[in-house]
Amino acid sequence: MKIVISCILLFVYYPVREMVKIDGNEFPDDLYFHRDHMWVKIEGENVRVGYNDWAQEAAGKLVNLNTRKVGRSVKTGKTLGTVESGKWVGPLKAPVAGEILEINQEVLKNPSVINGDPYGAGWVALIAPSDLEADKGELIPGSDREVLGAWLTEEKKKNA
Repeated sequence: MKIVISCILLFVYYPVREMVKIDGNEFPDDLYFHRDHMWVKIEGENVRVGYNDWAQEAAGKLVNLNTRKVGRSVKTGKTLGTVESGKWVGPLKAPVAGEILEINQEVLKNPSVINGDPYGAGWVALIAPSDLEADKGELIPGSDREVLGAWLTEEKKKNA
């Protein structure tokens, strides 16, 4: 009886996520994607953001992550922080404008969590967006395989 209840509870708390797979990289269909390699998950009035699967794979093992502080404002496309791997240092661009409500302390301590679980435990920040509807117009829905595929092809060409 305990096993059945545990399985049911796992399903309730950890629903199966549909993934769009493009060239070996995963893009959950319930997220939105910013062209600067960040994802957005709408959670009521707020959004959780992180670094996408292709970007973390291209960067390699992440060794350092710095972010702006909680309470600070960010603008769409401007720096939310920086990320560093053994072969690369670059910006994390805010996919939406708003106020930073929370920073994932686990990824600050161990940035490689992003490599292992970019869409789960590897989230970077929780933001209270100032105009989510306007920002959504610039994001790619995870369910739009065609647009995601075209974007990813262009990114791979730029970074080849």
